[in-house]
Amino acid sequence: AVLRAACNRAGVNPAQIQYLEAHGTGTAVGDAIECRALGAVLGKDRPASQPLTLGSVKTNIGHLETAAGVAGLMKAALALHRQQIPASLHFKEPNPSIPFAEMSFRVQTGLGPWPRWEGIPALAGVNSFGFGGTNAHAILEEAPPRPAAVPTGPDRPLHLLALSARSGPALVELAQRWIGKLQAAPAEPLGDLCFSANTGRSTFAHRLTAVAATAEEMAEQLEIWLEDNPQGQPAAAGQRERPKIAFLFTGQGSQYAGMARRLYDAQPTFRAVLDRCQEVLAPHLERPLLSVFFPEPGQEDLLSDTAYTQPALFALEYALAQLWRSWGIVPDAVLGHSVGEYAAACVAGAFSLEEGLELIARRARLMADLPRDGAMAAIFAAEAEVGEAVAPVASEVSIAAVNGPHNTVISGRREAVEEIAARFRAGGVKAEVLQVSHAFHSPLMEPILDRFEEEAGRLRYATPELPLIANLTGEPFAAGEMGATYWRRHARQAVQFAAGMEALRRAGCEVFVEIGPGTTLLGMGAKAWQGDPALWLPSLRKGHDDWEQILSTLGTLFNHGCEIDWQGFDRDYARNRRKIPSYPFQRQRYWFDEVSSTAAGRQTLLEQLLGSRIESPALAGTRLQESTLTA
Repeated sequence: AVLRAACNRAGVNPAQIQYLEAHGTGTAVGDAIECRALGAVLGKDRPASQPLTLGSVKTNIGHLETAAGVAGLMKAALALHRQQIPASLHFKEPNPSIPFAEMSFRVQTGLGPWPRWEGIPALAGVNSFGFGGTNAHAILEEAPPRPAAVPTGPDRPLHLLALSARSGPALVELAQRWIGKLQAAPAEPLGDLCFSANTGRSTFAHRLTAVAATAEEMAEQLEIWLEDNPQGQPAAAGQRERPKIAFLFTGQGSQYAGMARRLYDAQPTFRAVLDRCQEVLAPHLERPLLSVFFPEPGQEDLLSDTAYTQPALFALEYALAQLWRSWGIVPDAVLGHSVGEYAAACVAGAFSLEEGLELIARRARLMADLPRDGAMAAIFAAEAEVGEAVAPVASEVSIAAVNGPHNTVISGRREAVEEIAARFRAGGVKAEVLQVSHAFHSPLMEPILDRFEEEAGRLRYATPELPLIANLTGEPFAAGEMGATYWRRHARQAVQFAAGMEALRRAGCEVFVEIGPGTTLLGMGAKAWQGDPALWLPSLRKGHDDWEQILSTLGTLFNHGCEIDWQGFDRDYARNRRKIPSYPFQRQRYWFDEVSSTAAGRQTLLEQLLGSRIESPALAGTRLQESTLTA
C-alpha cells in the first residue's frame, strides 16, 4: 500500500523505476518479505528488458538505525546526480526465497552506469522500515538539466575572489589550493570560479580577498597574500559583529569628466539608474546628462557649470548608493556635504528619486543664473577665529562650512574673501581660495532664496527611513524638520560637517564609505574624527580604475566583517557553477587517556565516578561512597 501510494502521488508508473534502494537488512526472511512487496508493485508488468536494479547502503556502512533511511536517501540522490549505481557489497548467492528472474529484479554487483530507457527520466525508489512499524517509501527523479548561462552584455573586467576559514592555518591551505586550481585550469572563466566560491561556501571569521582580471593574476595575488601572511593571519579577520557603516555623500567640486565611465560600461544596475536619471532630467537640462558625464573629444566640459554639476553629482551618488545596496552594503546612517545632502536625503527615503532630481535641477539653474562675482576659501583655523575675521564684513562674507577643528570655509564677495584669506596667510595660517563658480552658502545666495523655497515646497516629504544627519545642525533630522524652509536655510547657512561626523561617532559608526567620485570627505572626516580608529573607503578615486577601486573597497568591507550579497553581486552577469577547491578541514584526533588496568587504577576510576569511600561503625561490613554535587 505504501509503495502504491508513493507512486500515485508522484505520478510515476511503478514499472518505470530503474533503481530501488532497499531497506535490505540482509536477513533471509526480511529481505524475502521486502522483495515480495516490491515485486507486487514495481515488478508488475515490468518488461524483462528493463529489470529493477536493487542495492542497499547497509552493505557499505551497516545499519544506522534511526539514520538508516536518510542514509539510503543520500545514496540514491548521489547516484542520480552521478548517473552511476554503486555496488551492493558481498552479494554472492541470491536468496532462494526471492524469485529475481520472475520479478525482473537484479542486484547491483559492481559500479555501473544508470540504466537509461528511452523517454523515461532516471527514477529511484527508497525503502525504509521503522522498528516501531512505520514504513516509508520515497521516489526521486533526476534533476532537469541546468541550461548554461548565456552572456547578454559585457562582463566585469575584474573579478573579486573572497575566501574564508575558521582558522589562520586553514585559510593558508585554502589559498594554496586555490593557487593550484587557478594554475591548473587557467582557461576556466574566472567570473564563474569566483561566483562559485563566493556564493557556494559558508563565511567564517578569517578572511581574504583578491581582485584580478585573469586566473594567472588571481594566483599571483594569492601568492602575494601568502608571502605577507605566512601564518594565515588575514589583514582583518571578521571576528566580531558587523560594523556600523555610514555613507558620506560628496559635495560640489569633486566632479570630473569621465567619472565612473568604466562602471557605466560594464555594470547594468549602475547603468540603469544613471539612464533613469537622464530620462527624468531631460526636460530640465539643455544637454543629455550622459553627454555631460562622458563628453566626446573636443566637446565642452559642462561639469564645471553649476547648472549641470549639481544634477550630475546627485545622479552619480544615487546610482552608487543603489549599487552598494544591491551588493548587500546598506548604510546605518547617511551624511551629505552641501549639495551631497540632497542625494543622502533621497537615499534615506525623504523624497523620491524623481522629486529629488527635479529639485536639484531647479536649484542648480537658479544658482547658475546668479552673477559669478563670488569666491570661497578654506582657512585652516578654528571656527571662532575665522568668525572674528568675518564679522566686520558679515553682509558680504560668511562661514560656509565647518569641516574640522581647524578647517573652516568662508564664502562671499570675491574681493572680501581674498582679502581675509591673505590676512590669514600673512599671519602664518594656511588659506586656499577654492575653484568654484559661485559663493555658495553666503549672502550672495539670498536673491534666489524665495524662489527656491517655493520650488522646494512642491515636494512631498517623508520621514527618513534611516538616520540622516542634517548639515545645519550636525544632528539627525528631527520629526518634521525636513521641508522647504530647511532647504532654503541650507542654501544660505554653514555646513556643520565636523558636528555631523561627531553625531556619526556617537551613533557607533566605524566604517565610512564615500559616495561620490573622489575621496574629499574621507580626508576631511579622518582629520575631524575623534573616536576609535575607523575605516575610510572610497567608491571611486580620480586617476584609478573604477572597477579596481570599488572592488578593492568591497573586499575590504568583507574582510572587516561585512556580509556581502554575493548573489546580488553577480545578478547582472551570466554565471555557471564550476568545481572549486573544497574546504581544508584541520583534522585533529581526540583520544581518552589510557586508564591503568591495575587495582589502584580501577580504584581511582571508581572514586571519580562514585566519590570517596567512607566507613560507618553503625553499618559494619557495608560499603559506602560519598560524593558532593553542586548545581
